Amino acid sequence: MSWYSGKKHTHGANLQALSAPNGLPLWVSDAEPGSVHDITAARAHVLGALYWAASQLDLPTLADGGYDGVGAGVHTPVKQPSDGRDLDPDTRTRNRLLRGLRCLGERGFAVLTGRWRALRHFTTSPEKIGDIVKAALVLTHFEHGIIT
Repeated sequence: MSWYSGKKHTHGANLQALSAPNGLPLWVSDAEPGSVHDITAARAHVLGALYWAASQLDLPTLADGGYDGVGAGVHTPVKQPSDGRDLDPDTRTRNRLLRGLRCLGERGFAVLTGRWRALRHFTTSPEKIGDIVKAALVLTHFEHGIIT
């Protein structure tokens, strides 16, 4: 049952990905069972590299609100206070900017699923999803001239 995702109410996998600022997918993690939370998968596959990039290269990472509090260099929108107060205008503007910039990074999965129809709906074992997505990533890199 570990491949069952309560969020999606079906079997599936959790993949973490990094995209360039222009939306080109750069890296995809191994597939974790769908029941694994995003932060747990990110800790296992990518957060160490993101911390290094932030400290050594001064390269920030933009992430969604689900990654709130994961550490230095990972910027997430500020959540609405639970007591019902509104966020101040500066914080709301920061959130809009982060979300606007992050949408370019989210384009990475759209590039893969838009180009490779096989990634839109899997009928194979969820354990194989990671390998299939990684193969599509290599082909995408070849098409965009990143590798020859």
